[in-house]
Amino acid sequence: MTAWQTTLLGAVAGGTIFLGLPLGRVGGLSARARTFLSTLSAGILLFIFWDVVAGASEVVDDSLARARDGGSFGPLALDVTMLATGLVVGALGLAWLERAMRRRRPLAPMAGGAIAEAAAAGLDVSELAEQARRAALGLGMLIAVAIGVHNFSEGLAIGVAARSGEIALAGTLIAGFALHNATEGFGIVGPLGDTRPSWAWLGVAGLVGGGPTFLGAMLGYRISDEPLQLAFLALAAGAILFVVGELWNGAMRTASRNLVLAGIVIGFLAGYGTDLVIAYAGA
Repeated sequence: MTAWQTTLLGAVAGGTIFLGLPLGRVGGLSARARTFLSTLSAGILLFIFWDVVAGASEVVDDSLARARDGGSFGPLALDVTMLATGLVVGALGLAWLERAMRRRRPLAPMAGGAIAEAAAAGLDVSELAEQARRAALGLGMLIAVAIGVHNFSEGLAIGVAARSGEIALAGTLIAGFALHNATEGFGIVGPLGDTRPSWAWLGVAGLVGGGPTFLGAMLGYRISDEPLQLAFLALAAGAILFVVGELWNGAMRTASRNLVLAGIVIGFLAGYGTDLVIAYAGA
């Protein structure tokens, strides 16, 4: 498989994220349905977190096995450091970005009665509604960033497999990641609530979330560096962990615990189901 073929197929794998994004333009959904979609996306992201951590752990376990068999402890120390640093930077980096976004605008009031009370108090309700809209779109874009970091590591895996001549593995990865990315589009628009994004915003979110698969495949074909791959896996895990926490906190304020847990479990099982399809195809 040539470099341009690998890059093209990496773009296809990342581009399937656009399949789920148009859901954000669908109107008429109840608040309960939108909350369920938000928790569903949290479940999908939670599976991705588990999948990413499992992949990173395999790298560390290999270094540990080599050190235990008489090898150097240097690679093990480097891998553990990269894993810890990536997790911290991924989670706290998004937390810092989210805090910076909040500082640029006051927090919007809650919907419903809170808006009515704001109107009675003489506040500009239209401006408050616009602030709430920007807050929802900001959270959606943060999710796209977290998914994008994760997809970059997926692209690296595609590029490395193709470069090493493992065509069957590369093909399986491309098909599997394309299936995964199709569900990730739902993960971006699920938490938007009743905010209806523009087509331009959906396009940017798709590029942010899916484009890194293309970039990772292009880079992975040219550079094979295990600590670098581990760093991106850890960054993805940290970023996704932060986003899952945000979605959980938001959902618990607007829905029952049972609905939140049901959405997360179903989303996790959906992600796990796609993983089983990949494993079966690879077998």
